[in-house]
Amino acid sequence: MSHDHAHHDHAGHACSHGHRHDHRHGGHANHRHHHGPASYDRAFAIGIVLNVGFVLVEAIYGWLSDSLALLADAGHNLSDVAGLILAWGASAAARLRPTRRLTYGWARASIMAALVNGTLLLMAMGALALEAVQRFQSPSPVAGWTVIVVAAVGVLINGITAALFMSGSKSDLNIRGAFLHMAGDALVSLGVVAAGVLYLRYGWGWLDPAVSLAIAAVIVVGSWGLFRQSLHLAFDGVPDGIDLVDVHTWLAGLPGVKDVHDLHIWALGTSDTALSAHLVMPGGHPGDAFLADVAQGLKQRFGIHHPTLQIELDGMDDGCPRPAALG
Repeated sequence: MSHDHAHHDHAGHACSHGHRHDHRHGGHANHRHHHGPASYDRAFAIGIVLNVGFVLVEAIYGWLSDSLALLADAGHNLSDVAGLILAWGASAAARLRPTRRLTYGWARASIMAALVNGTLLLMAMGALALEAVQRFQSPSPVAGWTVIVVAAVGVLINGITAALFMSGSKSDLNIRGAFLHMAGDALVSLGVVAAGVLYLRYGWGWLDPAVSLAIAAVIVVGSWGLFRQSLHLAFDGVPDGIDLVDVHTWLAGLPGVKDVHDLHIWALGTSDTALSAHLVMPGGHPGDAFLADVAQGLKQRFGIHHPTLQIELDGMDDGCPRPAALG
């Protein structure tokens, strides 16, 4: 059995391999690309510095004013700082070159960071909700103006930080996690401002724990999607936005393809997707131009940048079971 390898410069990109077997041909479709994860180092650094400063301000004035809403939001913002550091580390790790021991590199670190961030957020909000319920039983007076001013600063800081991550929030789950943290916090701080105004106007002592419960609800709603998607990707699930059946149908409709099986699509990281599939082509190996066209089509149609295609002449499957739903 002979092997032909056509390697490309690999700085976070896939190599192209061609393997020739006695009765079939296979290999990686030729796919040179330069779509590596964008660097948000500056955004992370600015966001972390701003939020560390705001946590200190919020904690001090929350304690002085005896505001559970401010103290709870300070704790949440502290978890956001940890989340930003984790996401930053994962983003940096994803740009590291693959090694002989880690052939895909560290791209999956971004998935794990998103999963840990989602888990921590849900746990923190559970603790906050419990504390708020207990506070309903013995509401305390709140320094309304202190709450209003500090929370207003929070709206500004969290809004600025969220804007730094807005451009990458649609294409990268790890960056989306950072964006959701900050955007959610901006909305929560706005709610705290409103609660402070209402407290000064009506003197409702129950308003502070009520706002805390609202904070928990907003963050849980915003975090659940992050947690669900990152958990799905951690188990090599098909990334959101890609329909496995659509990909199968497109591959099966290619010229010369009689059957498609062993189709797998998974995330290498939060912004990079891989595919492997067996294409049954009785007419023989179609050549490198065909593989290049397929790679380009998968990239443009489905956002899949790392395809590996096995070309088979006789439809044999090396003893591997074929998925019933996809043939």
